Amino acid sequence: MNKESWQGIFPALVTPFKSDDTIDFEMFRKNLEVQIEAGVTGAIVSGSLGEASTLTRAEKMELIRFAKQFVPAGFPVVLCIAEQSTAEAVSIAKEAESIGADGLMVLPPMRYKADDLETVTYFKTIAQSTALPLMIYNNPVDYKIEVTLDMFEELAKIPNVHAIKESTRDVSNVTRLFNRFGDRFRIFCGVDTLIMEEVMLGADGVVGGLVDAFPKETVAIFNFVKAGMYKEALSVYRWYLPLLELDIHPKLVQNIKLAAAVAGIGSEYVRAPRLVLEGAEREKVLAIINKAIETQPALPDYLNLTIDTPVA
Repeated sequence: MNKESWQGIFPALVTPFKSDDTIDFEMFRKNLEVQIEAGVTGAIVSGSLGEASTLTRAEKMELIRFAKQFVPAGFPVVLCIAEQSTAEAVSIAKEAESIGADGLMVLPPMRYKADDLETVTYFKTIAQSTALPLMIYNNPVDYKIEVTLDMFEELAKIPNVHAIKESTRDVSNVTRLFNRFGDRFRIFCGVDTLIMEEVMLGADGVVGGLVDAFPKETVAIFNFVKAGMYKEALSVYRWYLPLLELDIHPKLVQNIKLAAAVAGIGSEYVRAPRLVLEGAEREKVLAIINKAIETQPALPDYLNLTIDTPVA
């Protein structure tokens, strides 16, 4: 996977479960195949949305192996690493490489709030342990550690650090990164509600959540913006925003799994300590999903648009 492969829509895949708490691999396949048909360009396995904290290491590797059996040639499958110790993160990175993963999305150390030097050293140690390319996940809102521009200056020296998942929720940070580093890193929007704004500012891709339920609309917004068709993008984005707001919520996993289930490409089952949505809470989320489906916009042939389409 070269740096140019980091572009477009990379869903942060949910992990479907059966009622007996085992992974539903056939639903996993169905969901990913629908997304690939819609035009996503890569996929991330075992992230926060994939309930990584409840998956065993063996399950994470099995998801990688399974996905690699049916995705098209050249379609990158990326494993998320979110570990408490550097040694375990390095071990997982090496195993992921050995079984055919194409890249790694790496969160900062979990639980311990590392300082700048510790965080950079953590990322560097993982990167230097593998030939796989890395995406650095910068989400100080949820993980309390910010990867600053000065820290990225150090990480820019590591050849296989290719991309950044920009989740600071400050859209101007996209411009700061480009101003400081030019095209050194591939920049991905990591917050669903900001996808149009950050792609308009030059982001190369999106790591999305609601794409797990509504892939065509997510891809359409990206392709329309890259083609300079801002009015068309805005029309879809305004329809989409109430759904996208389901991603910036403590129960984003339950919300998005419910949306995928209603769309016919997922199931609601989650692993404890999470519980499926019930009662008024479920009805409120379901109302947003059903209204969106009832008013789903008709899309033109956006799949034939490419990111190289000249701006009108």
